[in-house]
Amino acid sequence: MPSPAVTQPATIEESEVSPLKNTGGPWKVVLWDDDYHTYDYVIEMLMDVCQMSIDKAFLHAVEVDTNKRTIVFTGELEHAEFVHERIQSYGPDPRMSSSKGSMTATLEQ
Repeated sequence: MPSPAVTQPATIEESEVSPLKNTGGPWKVVLWDDDYHTYDYVIEMLMDVCQMSIDKAFLHAVEVDTNKRTIVFTGELEHAEFVHERIQSYGPDPRMSSSKGSMTATLEQ
């Protein structure tokens, strides 16, 4: 008995399209609230990472605690990515044993 004919599926050629990354501004770095970092940590981190004054950093600490998020940077993508990465790699709050890592930050356009 002859074997049934095997047909190859139709091949659809796809062209590779890479969307252009919009590098223009303004990009925002959003810091998100959690229960694993103290006000002191937030203030120190923002002063170090974002070069904020203690007063401005304190206002962001209050805002993130109250509104559950605060925008800590607005600008061009490359700089926003740098700030985002520094926040994400800042490390845990040494004042809290329950703090296991950095605060969460996201990039938004």
